[in-house]
Amino acid sequence: MARRNRRYAVPGVEQGMQTLKANVMKQEGYTVNPDRPDDVKYEVAKELGVPLQHGNNGALTTESAGQIGGKIGGSMVREMIRLAQEQLANTEQQNK
Repeated sequence: MARRNRRYAVPGVEQGMQTLKANVMKQEGYTVNPDRPDDVKYEVAKELGVPLQHGNNGALTTESAGQIGGKIGGSMVREMIRLAQEQLANTEQQNK
């Protein structure tokens, strides 16, 4: 699978997002190489029974690819929401 050229809304957050992915997936119980957090997708695919391989995955269905990305992305979104709620609660506490 070729890595997509991602564009984030905030410039310069690429490394932070990779760190977030590594931390979240570790919390989910996966083995993550901090230098290559994208490789966790192979472990997730194996757990889900999706035949993801290094290299060309042209025969992989969109549904199967979505299962992998959904598991990883969903976990990251939940953590970002938790962090935002925590930050809001702290801000409200400081304003009292």
